[in-house]
Amino acid sequence: MTANPAPSVIVSVPELTAELARSRPPVLLDVRWQLGGPNLRSEYEAGHLPGAVYVDLDRELAGPAGAGGRHPLPQPEEFGAVMRRAGVSADVPVVVYDGGQGWAAARAWWLLRWTGHTDVRVLDGGLAAWTAAGGPLEVDAVTVEEGDFKPNPGAVGLLDADAAAALARSGILLDARAGERYRGEVEPIDRVGGHIPGAVSAPTTQNVGADGRFLAADALRERFAALGVSGGAPVGVYCGSGVSGAHEVLALEVAGIAAALYAGSWSEWSADPARPVATGPDPQ
Repeated sequence: MTANPAPSVIVSVPELTAELARSRPPVLLDVRWQLGGPNLRSEYEAGHLPGAVYVDLDRELAGPAGAGGRHPLPQPEEFGAVMRRAGVSADVPVVVYDGGQGWAAARAWWLLRWTGHTDVRVLDGGLAAWTAAGGPLEVDAVTVEEGDFKPNPGAVGLLDADAAAALARSGILLDARAGERYRGEVEPIDRVGGHIPGAVSAPTTQNVGADGRFLAADALRERFAALGVSGGAPVGVYCGSGVSGAHEVLALEVAGIAAALYAGSWSEWSADPARPVATGPDPQ
C-alpha cells in the first residue's frame, strides 16, 4: 500500500511537476548520498531534476565526526550559509530528494524543520519515482540566487543521550536501525552492538513499500500503534548516526505523530563505555 502524500511533509511526482511549472516554483535540493563512500556529486552532474542544487550530506548536513557521533549536527550558522547558497529563503517552499531510500533527503528535511523553515517536503519515492514517471533530467550547471534563510534552531524536538535514555523509560523510544543491529547480532560500524535499554525496534525500512514510497498514513499509524505509540505518550527516534532516524521521524509525521530525534544516535551512545547496552529482541 502506498501513501496519499501529506502535503506538509511529502510531495508526489505529479504534485511536484505541477508546482515546478508555476511562476514561483519550490527550491529543489538534491541530497544523493551513500554511507561510507565518496559523495555522489558525479551522479548529480550526470542528471538531476531541473533546477536542483546538490547538497553534500557528509560535509554540509553534518559536523565533523567525533564524540557527538558519526554525523553530529552542523553548526547552525554553517548550515544556514549552505542553505542560502542553495537558494533557500524563509518564504519559499523547499523540496528535497535523494537517489535511494529517502534517508538523506529526510536528514535535510529534518534540519530545515529544526532550524525553523516551515515549508519543506520530501519527494515521495525520490529520483526513482521521478524518472519512472518520465520526469525530465538536466545536466547543466545550476545557478541560483542566494536565499535569505536564517536558522533558528529548536523548532522541532531534539534529544541528547540523557534525554533519550529517560524517554526510553517514560515514553516510546524507537530504534530505526535494522533488527539485527538492534539485537546486537551484528554491528558493522560502531564500537559495540545492541540498543539503548528500553528502546523498541522499529526499522525504518518497514515504513515504505517496495517502490520506496511511504505507506499510507493509516497503515503507518497502525504500525506505530503496534509498537506502543499511542495515548499521547512522547516519542523519540534514534538510528546509527541520525540519518535513517530522520526518515522515521518523517514517517511518524506522515502518520500525524510528532517525534523528537536523538541526533547523536547509536554512534554517540555506544562510543561511551559507561553507557548501558541492551541486546536481544526485547527492549530491556
